[in-house]
Amino acid sequence: MSSEGADVAAEVVDVQGDRRWMDLHEQFVKDSKNKEPDVLFIGDSLIARLQQSIVWSELFEPLHCLNFGIGSDTTQNVLWRLENGEIEDIKPKVVVLLIGTNNHAHTAEAVAKGIQAISLYIRSKQPTAHLLVLAIPPRGKNDNPLRAKMKKINQLLAEAIPTIPKAEYFDPKIEFIQADGSLDRSDFCDFLHFTSKGYRKYCKPLADRLSQLLVVED
Repeated sequence: MSSEGADVAAEVVDVQGDRRWMDLHEQFVKDSKNKEPDVLFIGDSLIARLQQSIVWSELFEPLHCLNFGIGSDTTQNVLWRLENGEIEDIKPKVVVLLIGTNNHAHTAEAVAKGIQAISLYIRSKQPTAHLLVLAIPPRGKNDNPLRAKMKKINQLLAEAIPTIPKAEYFDPKIEFIQADGSLDRSDFCDFLHFTSKGYRKYCKPLADRLSQLLVVED
């Protein structure tokens, strides 16, 4: 695995030729100019798919949330999106970040460094917003090297993120791993992405924390 590059902004190469990723990015830039959310979610498919879940409408729409998630994004891709206008013209009270599970080519240390770089960029552009960096959920039906890497990334983030002003590492403390070491498909539809049940478990503590922060901000 590479130890470099996760903190270097990079756009997605359009190998399919449909310009889908860039169109989504440009839509987000437009949304940032036209919408006024209290909470902005940024991340990969774990964030993008949340908006399609009943959990989004139940827990997050009432909090005036906006979703800037794109499937398969890495830390480099998110950093590029942010550096190219997605948070220039928007003033959320809270920014929620979940990224890192797709950085297969990087070490845990490099991924944590990339997430820190994103966090610092968000802080530079949104100095008054509270930043919540979420714990990366486990993946894979049974124990595997990627799951171990996510655990290490989370440990590094728990140490690093609180050193950033108005930034918080947030772990909902939900034990998804069963006694035999496996993940339940009632929580993870493909052992990576949440079902509605899994989202509800992971997101209810988050929604409660957001409600607390929004009261403080008001």
